Amino acid sequence: MKRVAFYTLGCKLNYSETSTISRMFTDKGYEKVDFTENPDIFIINTCSVTDNADKKCRKIVKEAKKISPHSYVTIVGCYAQLKPREISEIPGVDAVLGAAEKFRLFDFLEDFTSKNQPQVFASEIKEARRYHSSYSAGDRTRTFLKVQDGCNYGCAFCTIPLARGKSRSDSIANIIAQAEEIAKTDVKEVVLTGINIGDFGIQNGRRQEKFVDLLQAMDQVDGINRIRISSIEPNLLEDEIISFVSQSQKFVPHFHIPLQSGSNTILQAMNRRYQRELYAERVKTIKSLMPQGCIGVDVIVGFPGETEDEFMTTYQFLNELDVSYLHVFTYSERANTSAISMGGVVPMKERQRRSKMLRTLSEKKRRFFYEQQLGKEFSVLFEEDIENGQMHGFTENYVRVAAKYDPVLINEVKPVILSQINAAGHVEVQEPELMLS
Repeated sequence: MKRVAFYTLGCKLNYSETSTISRMFTDKGYEKVDFTENPDIFIINTCSVTDNADKKCRKIVKEAKKISPHSYVTIVGCYAQLKPREISEIPGVDAVLGAAEKFRLFDFLEDFTSKNQPQVFASEIKEARRYHSSYSAGDRTRTFLKVQDGCNYGCAFCTIPLARGKSRSDSIANIIAQAEEIAKTDVKEVVLTGINIGDFGIQNGRRQEKFVDLLQAMDQVDGINRIRISSIEPNLLEDEIISFVSQSQKFVPHFHIPLQSGSNTILQAMNRRYQRELYAERVKTIKSLMPQGCIGVDVIVGFPGETEDEFMTTYQFLNELDVSYLHVFTYSERANTSAISMGGVVPMKERQRRSKMLRTLSEKKRRFFYEQQLGKEFSVLFEEDIENGQMHGFTENYVRVAAKYDPVLINEVKPVILSQINAAGHVEVQEPELMLS
């Protein structure tokens, strides 16, 4: 029996797909092992959102060959689609599979034995038309359920359409069937994930269903306590969706909405499909219906043409916006994107300074949001995350909670009253006896 190990870089969607690929191996009799357990085969699922992700791929291959020098190393994922030949030249790589091929490893690689030369199977991205269902397994607390793949947008900084192809989705019927299978396990929370999740519903090149219809169907699945929506574009986060979430017993009041810039000039240069006014309106609507709702924001600093004034416009916009935390990305040049040929390049040192400013702002935003929740009762899903005698979990509105370790509470949803913020920035529980009721 051959032993196979997996390593995933990048987004939650990659994790769900790695998990599905791993089940393909176990179904065929392979033994899944940890990365360090001298496997015969390594499957590395890559990301290519930043240059750092590319460098990580090289490092992981090097480590894999140290652990198991005679292993067979296969690279799949976004980086594999964008730069298959470049990856095949990394010492130790045996095979590279692109977006249209990664779910067909057994068709292409047969017995996973090394050949004289690395094998490359990566067709043009237009061939990646088929939708492959996926969901993560192995974490009994939550599952990432893929509902959509690809993107029809052409943001100036982004390689995702080149790596993933056109937008396409599973059917609501298939997704519900998967959700019902997940509901039979110990999983308490499902996170709906995709590349451009709000664009859900495109099958065979035509829109057949709506995202809000999927949400309504998911809300009826028995056996799942919580459902969370992953990142969704502001122009696709319709009032109907916000209203539905505000009334749902399963969908939690937590939204992650990419902004990228608070300057309309930069948004236009980025080829985004909204202006800051629409974003502010979305935040206002969420907060009016769900005052305790958590709102996360993606923002990019140092995009070409972002002057100090443009950056400060973004900073002030975010400072005044009622959001809960920021995910800050430092712009990095990506081949085959329109942004790479734009003028007004921001020096890297300046990009880093701006990034640091927004990360500091994020810490302030998160703490202020946490302070607003103190003294209130929420439910917490406790995880197998133990540190210094404390266990952790998240409230429905994404407050990270710390409580005294109790194995009985692991993977349980329990009511708590939030008390104080500790030195680590987590919220502690005032009345732990509530959790045992």
